[in-house]
Amino acid sequence: MTRFSILCLLGLFGTSMLFAQNGVTQCGTPTGQPRFPLNTYQELPDPATPSAEEWATVSTPKASWGSIDYRYAKRMIPTKGLQKVSVLQGWRGERVNAQAVVWTGEDIQNLNLSLTGFKSSKGAVLPADACTAAFMRYVMTDQLNLNGKGGCGNRPDHSLFDSLLVADMIDPDLKSMKLPARTSQPIWVQCWIPQSATPGMYKGNLLVKDGEKLIASLPLEIKVSSRELPQPSEWAYHLDLWQNPFAVARYYQVPLWSQAHMDAMRPLMKMLADAGQKIITTSIMHKPWNGQTEDYFESMVTWLKRADGTWAFDYTVFDRWVEFMMGVGINKQINCYSMVPWKLSFQYFDQATNSLQFVTTAPGEPAYEEMWMAMLTSFAKHLKEKGWFDICTIAMDERPMEVMQKTLKVIRKADPDFKVSLAGNYHEQIEKDLYDYCIAIGQNFPEDVRIRRAAENKRTTYYTCCSEAHPNTFTFSDPAEAVWISFYSSKKHLDGYLRWAYNSWPLEPLLDSRFRSWAGGDTYLVYPGARSCLRFERLIEGIQAHEKIRILRQEFQEKGNEAGLRKIEKMLVPFNLGDMPEIPAATTVNRAYGILNSF
Repeated sequence: MTRFSILCLLGLFGTSMLFAQNGVTQCGTPTGQPRFPLNTYQELPDPATPSAEEWATVSTPKASWGSIDYRYAKRMIPTKGLQKVSVLQGWRGERVNAQAVVWTGEDIQNLNLSLTGFKSSKGAVLPADACTAAFMRYVMTDQLNLNGKGGCGNRPDHSLFDSLLVADMIDPDLKSMKLPARTSQPIWVQCWIPQSATPGMYKGNLLVKDGEKLIASLPLEIKVSSRELPQPSEWAYHLDLWQNPFAVARYYQVPLWSQAHMDAMRPLMKMLADAGQKIITTSIMHKPWNGQTEDYFESMVTWLKRADGTWAFDYTVFDRWVEFMMGVGINKQINCYSMVPWKLSFQYFDQATNSLQFVTTAPGEPAYEEMWMAMLTSFAKHLKEKGWFDICTIAMDERPMEVMQKTLKVIRKADPDFKVSLAGNYHEQIEKDLYDYCIAIGQNFPEDVRIRRAAENKRTTYYTCCSEAHPNTFTFSDPAEAVWISFYSSKKHLDGYLRWAYNSWPLEPLLDSRFRSWAGGDTYLVYPGARSCLRFERLIEGIQAHEKIRILRQEFQEKGNEAGLRKIEKMLVPFNLGDMPEIPAATTVNRAYGILNSF
């Protein structure tokens, strides 16, 4: 039986056992419903209690535009950012967002949404599907570490952390809902302006109803610029959000690498492609990160040691995954993890004993070089046959410089043309050997190094992780921090941004974003059912801003527009690490948007 078949059967058996049980979150909270819901589900109860005194002032249902810079609490009357009219500005091809909120002192039996058409004063219209409205859903979260300096570390006792419901997930599948009395409900509205749209001001309305009864008609205006943003596939932004296909198989209860698995992943990964993702995350050995996520990464390459001591490798799963991802539009780079896993133990199937075995070895040791020389030589040959060698990197993360130096010697010996990527600290000694170099946000590339790397067409980026209190994309983070991240990348003249997990879901991600390690939401940016969220959409917003800045810089340089270039650089000056939270991210971002949208 092939490894592929074995994995499918094991996946089917394991997931069927889980399916029979009721749900429980990562923190041990019973969900009161079957495990792993997809279509309909009930949110966890709100730990906060509404104030009867405050809600006494609200009788009939109300609705208003709010601000995308706020998370509106479920049990509180919204007060911040309320406005009668929402006015959005964007280039053709850009996604722009708005948030509305409904609150009520009495039960609403059938809350539903719709959008009117959007028409300009000159009679131009936006396509009916350009704008969408969806309810936002609440998920449980926690907070930063008790010292307030980050979100790293194990959290075995979540009672030490404040737990609260926050609005995060955007649910396009929920067409109507019952809204209990003394409850607020946010609404997310997005308009993806067609590249073919005629510039001008378009006006329409968001209709909020209880059944057929109109609660509010909220005016929405969209100012479309004559400037144009390319399709996401054409963005230069080097976005690297690490994918976890193993989490999808577990949550959807489908056999690993089956057609059902691929079908489940397709809309999820299409969302990622539409965000401008460039890189396919692959695992070429067992547990490169020592199983730190709920669904650990298995090797996509079968390692076989023959009875005569020679090595053989099967790339069936690797090829299937890469070809699938390319099929959804993510095809610029393949990152292969990791020659230096967090636990230096390597699994293989031993033909002599007919069993799985492990070898413990480290860079610089003969066993390590013998094993990896065999693998990399075979791998290079396979990649060249597939036509993927030039877009593939041997990837590592957060490894010491001395270890990287020893590893690089093995790589260069196997094939000197292999590209190498590293996410970790900046090391002058190995920088020239790295094609894709991503450093922590608090570090800097020397300016001459950055310029040289750009001239050599090398990728130069930065990352955030659980270490940063601000900016970050936790489920409790200031929403504007997700935008701030890419403005900062523009300020530093970097190519893009890396975040370690796109969809490494905890046990019940639709209900509870908390995990046994790290602050809530650290392990994922999107939800099962191909549902986006506030954090992901604001991250895309920042990526679009980065692209707009890149386009403007290029135009101004070509035309000799020194005043325009100075204006852009001045706009980016306030993006300083350490200013948050004293200066909220939204303050800096919104000030920058006022300038960026004036060009």
